[in-house]
Amino acid sequence: MSKKKYNRIFIIVIDSLGVGALEDAAAYQDAGTDTLGHISQNIETFQIPNLQRLGIANLHPLRQVKPVEKPMGYFMKLNEASVGKDTMTGHWEMMGLHITKPFQTFTETGFPKELLEELSKRTGRVIIGNKSASGTEILEELAEEEIATGHMIVYTSADSVLQICGNEETFGLEELYRCCEIAREITMKDEWKVGRVIARPYIGKKKGEFKRTSNRHDYALKPYGKTALDALKEAGLDVISVGKIFDIFDGEGITESNKSKSSVHGMEQTIAIAQREFQGLCYVNLVDFDALWGHRRNVEGYAQELERFDKKLGELLELLNEEDLLIITADHGNDPTHTGTDHTREKVPFLAYSPSFSGSGRLEDASTFAVVGATVADNFKVAMPEGTIGSSILEKLV
Repeated sequence: MSKKKYNRIFIIVIDSLGVGALEDAAAYQDAGTDTLGHISQNIETFQIPNLQRLGIANLHPLRQVKPVEKPMGYFMKLNEASVGKDTMTGHWEMMGLHITKPFQTFTETGFPKELLEELSKRTGRVIIGNKSASGTEILEELAEEEIATGHMIVYTSADSVLQICGNEETFGLEELYRCCEIAREITMKDEWKVGRVIARPYIGKKKGEFKRTSNRHDYALKPYGKTALDALKEAGLDVISVGKIFDIFDGEGITESNKSKSSVHGMEQTIAIAQREFQGLCYVNLVDFDALWGHRRNVEGYAQELERFDKKLGELLELLNEEDLLIITADHGNDPTHTGTDHTREKVPFLAYSPSFSGSGRLEDASTFAVVGATVADNFKVAMPEGTIGSSILEKLV
């Protein structure tokens, strides 16, 4: 068996950085979407020199950013084989799972009457809210009513989630967790299946004082099968998660978890990890692009977040050695110029760099995100689990 090529691999997911509509985007009402391209078209300046060096403008034309004559790395676009356009589907496919039934989102409509009736009956609580909202907004609007009446705030977002708020003093943590466990059981039905049920505890007694606490608990779905992460962990390798990765995989295949306060913080954590020894994978999700800017249709904010990321990327690049491989990709699109507030069905970028590369340039676009996990597994000479998809491109990264 040949020796592994890289000792450490870093995968950074710029959550929602799509690079153009997939062929079936019209079926998702997403024809013509292009997260990165439309951001570039709608802002005056765009300073991303490190992404530029890696070949981002060679991969996808940008108004302010010129292609470089000799990119540092290899690049291509990845098509999504699975149905849907959510975070879990994108990441699970990245690590080898082919998702054929989409997770449900209730962003535009709220949860169906039948689901709420069952949840109310089994929890013994009157439900209020039932719409897409930010966690801070929903508390300002409804927390006083919940405290006064014992009603239960249920809401969603643009992701596949059902969230329940509970005041720690009046509702109680144990009661909040009980209600969330019931909600998780109810939402296992295919037509109501959400990726996560989230307990959102808070403190405070009146508007302006409400604060969410650290006692949040996610009731996630476990991946439908073994992934590349499981294979790496079972082989005794490190699988270090940063940001939402632990929640997305419900902890499966993870050996170390690092929660992030922001995308900048996530990059700072990644930079710190790059300064210590490990053997295996550091898998990073940077969610602010999606949560703060894409869903809120804020083009300027998204562009500025990319510029902040690019600065931190420069710091990370300086720390990489000959036995390191960096992969930058995304999990779906979220075009801030599109209608509504939902994710968009798009191709995603794949940028790869190692100081050991002797070549660079455009690779043929791939038919699945799963080339990412397959390439990592191949590097460490670990067999992908049975039933997974994706082929390695390790031999092309030279």
